[in-house]
Amino acid sequence: MLRSIILFILAAIAEIGGAWLVWQGLRENKGLVWVGAGVVSLGIYGFFASFQTDPNFGRVLAAYGGVFVAGSLAWGIIFDKFQPDRYDLIGAAICLLGVGVIMFAPR
Repeated sequence: MLRSIILFILAAIAEIGGAWLVWQGLRENKGLVWVGAGVVSLGIYGFFASFQTDPNFGRVLAAYGGVFVAGSLAWGIIFDKFQPDRYDLIGAAICLLGVGVIMFAPR
């Protein structure tokens, strides 16, 4: 379980960070170097996702969706000074609960 959680965190950093770099490059006019770094980071995300031990692509990506939601809010707090409201936090908690059910329920 710890391996899976670490891989989800690394995947989130790579994907959310990559998307943020592209955003910064295009929307904040930081240039093509930022966009290129974002594209590379987005590619790295795919590797982290593929290292999950569960063999089912759909299950892994569905569960990762919840990590992405919570991670995106955390990224916004850290890098963009975003202030989530209680509904953002409740929604993220529900998503993470879903991750736990999808990935770690006994089968």
